[in-house]
Amino acid sequence: MASQAQTQLRPVELHRQETDVKLSLPARPENVAVIRHVLGAFAEALRLPDPLVEDLRLAVTEACTNVVRHAYPDGSPGPVEVSLRPEVDVVEVVVADRGRGVGRSADTAGPGLGLPLIAAIADAVDLQPLPGGGSRVAMTFARHRRGEAA
Repeated sequence: MASQAQTQLRPVELHRQETDVKLSLPARPENVAVIRHVLGAFAEALRLPDPLVEDLRLAVTEACTNVVRHAYPDGSPGPVEVSLRPEVDVVEVVVADRGRGVGRSADTAGPGLGLPLIAAIADAVDLQPLPGGGSRVAMTFARHRRGEAA
């Protein structure tokens, strides 16, 4: 009689899917549309609910527009870097630049509406200056929102 090997079945923990998307484009207005297009394709592939997709698009558009308008004041566009990472229960999005960093912009009279809007629609927002210059805004969105079917 053949000996039977003891097999243990362990639950597999799904910490994150290996479908991260990372983009680095010159911080120009036309590239914000490119980023929105990639985000839409990403969301479609993940079958994310439409209200979530619209929130993601709006928040990423605002963050990228901030980079285009404020990060590189000398006129030479540096990069806008975007990473999208789906987790089991959330989608994480990071928009970063290598420009002048977080602070009051000389070309506005005061704080704009972009960051407060992002904070209102994202489940969590973390804004940080980057060592060596630049800034990073990390946004987290729940994949399933209240009142939506899971």
